[in-house]
Amino acid sequence: MPNSSSPARTEPAIGTRGTADQLLKAGARPEAPSERFRAEILGLLAASSGTGRSREDAFAELFPHTVLPLNVSEDVVTSLVSGAHLLFFGPSGAGKTSLARDLWDLYPKGAWVVPGCPVQDHPLSVCDAATYAKFPPCPICRRRFAPKGEIGQFNPATVDAKNVPAEYVRLREGFGFARLQGSSEVFPDHLTGNINLRKLEEIGDPMSPLVLEPGKLLQANRGLLLVDEIGKLPLGTQNVLLQALQEGTVTPAKSRETFPATFVAVCTSNLSDLDNINDPLSDRLTSLLVGYNPRHSDNRRIVAIGRAGDGVAYVPEILTDAGVRMIETWRKKVSDENPDVGEVGSNRTLLDVAARTAAIATLAGRPVPLEEDLKAGLTHAMRGRIRARSGDSFRQNADRVREFIDSNLPEALKRSAGVYWCRYYKGVLRENKPEAEALVAEGRRLGQDESLRGQVAEGAAVFPHFQPFAKFVSDRERFPGSLRPIEAAIGTFGLLERHSLFECAPEDADDDPLP
Repeated sequence: MPNSSSPARTEPAIGTRGTADQLLKAGARPEAPSERFRAEILGLLAASSGTGRSREDAFAELFPHTVLPLNVSEDVVTSLVSGAHLLFFGPSGAGKTSLARDLWDLYPKGAWVVPGCPVQDHPLSVCDAATYAKFPPCPICRRRFAPKGEIGQFNPATVDAKNVPAEYVRLREGFGFARLQGSSEVFPDHLTGNINLRKLEEIGDPMSPLVLEPGKLLQANRGLLLVDEIGKLPLGTQNVLLQALQEGTVTPAKSRETFPATFVAVCTSNLSDLDNINDPLSDRLTSLLVGYNPRHSDNRRIVAIGRAGDGVAYVPEILTDAGVRMIETWRKKVSDENPDVGEVGSNRTLLDVAARTAAIATLAGRPVPLEEDLKAGLTHAMRGRIRARSGDSFRQNADRVREFIDSNLPEALKRSAGVYWCRYYKGVLRENKPEAEALVAEGRRLGQDESLRGQVAEGAAVFPHFQPFAKFVSDRERFPGSLRPIEAAIGTFGLLERHSLFECAPEDADDDPLP
């Protein structure tokens, strides 16, 4: 963990205006996007180290919407701190695009720019020779600050810094961030942009910012470029990206001038498209494998993060956990060589299972889903991820999914229920067998009598052994306010009775350290 190599920055308010002269006197030092990213990451890690957080937690906080094994997080951070461009590759639905979006959230957004510059030139680029040598301004700014507007006479040493306006802005999509979805129809001018001839005819000034239509590379200048499924780009388009990575400049179509295009490139690719990335471009990217998470607790966190905003649908934790175990088992038992079922075990399916289970229970009028709802939810979610190439192949793979669910769901439910019960039996009851037996007796009575459940719901001091269990369920699980805690507890109790049989076997160790 770094010590304090990157002190906290004091940033001006967005919209602050000034001049390049004021920036010079304040000791401003323009940085390349990779340098800014490095400083931001080191600063965040340094701050985290002072709070006593573990290394794994500190790295995980950098990517709040993506769950990664520690070694992958370390590889990503090391690459960014070293100034590299990234290529995330791996199976479909493993979290590559989510990770790329987290990187844009992480990237520092505040920046000093020349107001009106279409590519966010830094004010010092036009009046400070050292900055100009490292970050030359665009031709529009060169002409703007050249004697009599003659671009050929531009010299940063002769530009009065007091006459160069500066504005502190927040980088946003189209201005410091650009996203490109790879496909065979993305042509080079999508990346380079072009000169709008109609606008040129109307305005008559080839250096007017209104004439330039910046492409994705110019939109990403001084920030981050996200290229999703880079292997699907035509080779000609890949070569344009390669030139920008090599030279930091781009020449828009129909233009004779080059524009700055410096950014951090973050690219993704499925395994099947890796061979389509040309070698020179691949050499400019650091390749990092983003696969499925091997740890059960990480896969549970993926579902928890994905469902964090869902305040209506309720799925008991035992069913949620069993659904995750089913997808994990599919990944282990079913080969990913068949592209038709390549996404059945994806993270997207993990999220789908819980959502479909809740939807099926709702449609059946059940506020608390049952095992049959999970089974239908698994079938619906996994079948929905089959790639349909033909009717026959789809039916064959759908049969394969159904057979898998029939064979493996009982064991997954037993395992999930066993872990849940052991967590309560060991953690709350301290392995007190008489207390456990009293709880089971009370739970069975409550399960059979609605009036008794009503008494508990109204706060009556009855069923002293079951009420702590109901609080445990209420504290641990998330359910809508329309559902009474006692009903959620009875639903969970029923699952335990049917699948764990209130036994705590050695194999039911807690492999899910969620609170």
